[in-house]
This record gives sequence, structure tokens and C-alpha cells, in this order.
Amino acid sequence: MPMNTSTHNERKTIRLYHRHQLLSLVITTFIIACLIACSKGEETDPAPTTPSNPTDPTTVGNVTLGNGQPGVVGVAGIDAWDKLTATEKGRIKNWNTLFLHQSVGQDLEEGAKANGVSFEYFGANDIVDKGTEGKGLRGGIFVDVGGIPNGNPYEKIRVFKEAALRSKSTLKIAVFKFGYADVLDNNREQVKSAYKAFVDDLKAQIPGLRFVHITPPLVYSTSAEEGNAAKANVGQWMKDTFKNTDVIFDLQAVETNEGSCQQNNVPRICQENRASATDPSEVNGVDSDGQGHLGKKASQRISKALLYAIYQVGK
Repeated sequence: MPMNTSTHNERKTIRLYHRHQLLSLVITTFIIACLIACSKGEETDPAPTTPSNPTDPTTVGNVTLGNGQPGVVGVAGIDAWDKLTATEKGRIKNWNTLFLHQSVGQDLEEGAKANGVSFEYFGANDIVDKGTEGKGLRGGIFVDVGGIPNGNPYEKIRVFKEAALRSKSTLKIAVFKFGYADVLDNNREQVKSAYKAFVDDLKAQIPGLRFVHITPPLVYSTSAEEGNAAKANVGQWMKDTFKNTDVIFDLQAVETNEGSCQQNNVPRICQENRASATDPSEVNGVDSDGQGHLGKKASQRISKALLYAIYQVGK
């Protein structure tokens, strides 16, 4: 019996409707599958600024300090830093640290920056960890923080102490560095006494404070008036005094290539490490024999040992 035209059209409409539904279901399923795949890709593909990326030197890692490992960090610290994963290197970036210094410290800061670790500027009246600003590594020069030039170690100690106490609720790691003009034969014993009292006092007033001590930088000249022997004496005293409780960055050992550079049994900075015409300091140019700045390339290498010393104090 012939089909009614109206019934035929209704069945055709129904078939078309089901086809459209099926097509919509297929398209919707495809879109959902794509979204899930993309979502999983974002979760497993490490972004360049996250700790999961093992190749990025600028990774920011865990802010929590570990127990630390007291001792002396010298030349071996350079290779030890290189061998750390990016995640471990990145941990130090959020540790609230104050590093005050003068011109050789500027060389070290520039070297660290070239290695992917920057110290945010710390000036007069600044505080370590100002909320979302300045959290982590802070670096400043004594002439900016307190108007103190080289050659006045006691005033540097005072300025550092004042800056640290301003930040006593947040400061975790103190890194103090003398300048090459601060320690001479006529004041080395007084410097030792003043520095020891300073360290003890800060630790008493800021419980849990960690220290990275830095042996005083050497100059190229070994004449008595330049005081390399006195600086070496103070450096050895630092290692003997603090090696069981704190970390010492033995800058002298790195500068002298573990004591291989000396004259008349007096250590001095090696030619390959000093700021020279072939490797000038990025900040301080070319040195005279009575100065002890680091060349740009040398700073990049030597600063790795400083970074490793900071890592040791909180690992």
C-alpha cells in the first residue's frame, strides 16, 4: 500500500534529526578528547620557570632551609655548584639572605648574575624580605648602606649589624665580607675580636641565624704594607673558629688556586683571577698591584663557590 506523503516526510525528518544528533555527539566527543589531551600536556610539560624543569638555571625552588652542612667551601665548590640540579640551585633564591660587601663583592654579584642567580639591591634603611618585594637574596655595598668606605672594618660591622637587626623577623642567612683594605698587620687581632663579638651578638639576638663567613680578599702585591699576610692570618682564624658551626667561603683559596700563587711565602691573587687588561672587572675595570678585584670571567667562575657556600648553609 503506498505510503502516505505526510508519514514519509515525518520519517525522513526523524532520520535527519538522528544523523545531526550523532554528528553533534561525535564532534563534542572529539572536542572533549582534545581538551583532555591539552590539559595533560600542560601538566606534564615543565614550564621554564618551575622547579620541575631540570635544564633551567633560573628555577625558584623550595624556600625552606634544611639543617645545613658546616665547613669550608673552596675551589671544589665551583664544580660542586655545577653538579647541582637546577631545582637544588633554585632553592637558594628564596632564602632570605643579606650579603653586604664593597667592590670585590660587586664582582661576585655580577658573576652570580651571569650564572643565573641575582641578588636584589639592598640600600640604606632597606629590610630583607619586604613582602612580595625583595624576598630572597639581597646584596648591597657598605658605601650605599651606611656611607662606609674601605679601610674601616669596625664601621662595616656596625652597619651590617644594624641592617640585620632591622630584618630580624625575616633574615635567615648573613653573608659578611671584608674589603682588601680592611685587614692589615696593625689591626688584624682587633678585627678578629670585633668580628667574633659581632657574630656572637647577632646569633644571640636572631635565634637560628645562619652565617656564611668570607675570608678577606687578597691583592696582587705582597709588600708588607698591603697586608696579604695579615689577611691570610685572619682567613685561617675564620676557618679555625667557625668551621664546626658555620660555612666559610674561602675566597683566598679560590683566588690563589689553593695557595699556588704566592711570592716569598706570602699568598696573592693569581694573575688569571685578577682584574687585568685581558680580563677586566665588569664593575671596577683594571687593577693596580695594590688592588684585588676579580676579572669578569674569573668572577663568573669564582662566584659559583660563593653560591655553593650559601647552598651548604641551608641544604
